[in-house]
Amino acid sequence: MNAPLPASALPRNAPPEMLAALKARFAERCSTAMAVREQHGRDESPIDAPPPDAVVFCESTDDVVAVMQLADRYAVPVIPFGVGSSLEGHLLAVQGGISLDLSRMNRLLEVRPDDLIVTVQAGVTRLQLNREIKDSGLFFPIDPGADATLGGMSATRASGTNAVRYGTMRENVLGLTVVMADGTVVRTGTRARKSSAGYDLTRLMVGSEGTLGVITEVTLRLYPLPEAVSAAVCFFPSIAAAVQTTIQTIQMGVPIARCELLDPNAIRAVNAHDRLGLREAPMLLMEFHGSPASVAEQAATVQEIAAEHGGEDFEWATTPEERTRLWTARHHAYLSALQTKPGCRCVTTDTCVPISRLADALLETVEEADASGLPYFLVGHVGDGNFHMGYLVDPALPEERATAERLSEQLVQRALRLDGTCSGEHGVGLHKQGFLMEEAGEAAVEVMRRVKRALDPKNLMNPGKIFGM
Repeated sequence: MNAPLPASALPRNAPPEMLAALKARFAERCSTAMAVREQHGRDESPIDAPPPDAVVFCESTDDVVAVMQLADRYAVPVIPFGVGSSLEGHLLAVQGGISLDLSRMNRLLEVRPDDLIVTVQAGVTRLQLNREIKDSGLFFPIDPGADATLGGMSATRASGTNAVRYGTMRENVLGLTVVMADGTVVRTGTRARKSSAGYDLTRLMVGSEGTLGVITEVTLRLYPLPEAVSAAVCFFPSIAAAVQTTIQTIQMGVPIARCELLDPNAIRAVNAHDRLGLREAPMLLMEFHGSPASVAEQAATVQEIAAEHGGEDFEWATTPEERTRLWTARHHAYLSALQTKPGCRCVTTDTCVPISRLADALLETVEEADASGLPYFLVGHVGDGNFHMGYLVDPALPEERATAERLSEQLVQRALRLDGTCSGEHGVGLHKQGFLMEEAGEAAVEVMRRVKRALDPKNLMNPGKIFGM
């Protein structure tokens, strides 16, 4: 029932014959330079691994097919690479192999404003997409913070600050072009808004973290730009008060677009990084979309709820410049925190719990972090019960890393006890494999393994991720 995947955990390095074939096919777009390999052998996780054997820069689905056919012939792993912003070790070459850089696949293939859809190559980033469609009156709302590629966002089932209103990549990907482990090209979904035809292969690939195939094209839902947008910040006497405001706002059905929590540590960091003067207290950063009347109504309701929980200094940012300044600071929280402890690494984890259990999860987590003595920061997409803890550790002090991992484990165990998940958006990668087993159970994980074995019998696609090595 629980046989391991057939490939071993030992490195399966690309033989000289394969590297020669790649050089012949791709010329300067295949690099074995150590600097390039090292760049593609690390992400934003604190995990270290050897670099890949080579990096191939693809520009089309046909390029990906050529690489996968060679990988299949020589039984060498392939690891898809977007911009390297993953946090759980997704793109590390733990069994050697070829890093497949898709960042040059950056063309919008088709925009259909009347149908509210767009088809892009996998290397298009979310900011690029919104820049190129801004004159259409439409936008793509999924915003994980980093300017990630849409192929990578699909592969990790990303979400972010707008998920409370617009959902995640799961709800917003209509179809995919995927190159399978043997080089076969599969196209999933249609341009229709829904379908009941056969297995939902689109949803199977969304969130598969590159372990089932290489996503090369993505068809996405678009949304009309809201008539009015307003952002606001509000400060609270405690994290509990901020969380209770969030819970009550969601339970009352206020269609808030974004609701982000920053703790005093995160605010202190972004103040220094972005030269802001925000009060160093628990803060909600909110955004409202709709007509001018509906935005005003939503904001008034939330302001009233916040006041009941001690919220004060409710400040509005109605111009695009003011909103951009605040949201840029929020997106800089991770990098800002790293700069507060020069030379540190960040052990970060995210969980998601039912909104009614958010206060329990957050308050116990903060209490443990305070007791540990480690510097940390807390940010969260609390409107949908998702939050992130980042523990800053000195890489020269193994005891700090051990403490951070212990805190991370306690946080995940707490989320699971509260009927939540080990990851709301980061994914499993290398870091959360044990937690996946605890969350899903042995039988469910074995079903996932069977799917993996059926679609990738040689274990070529990003091996060692999700299910272990």
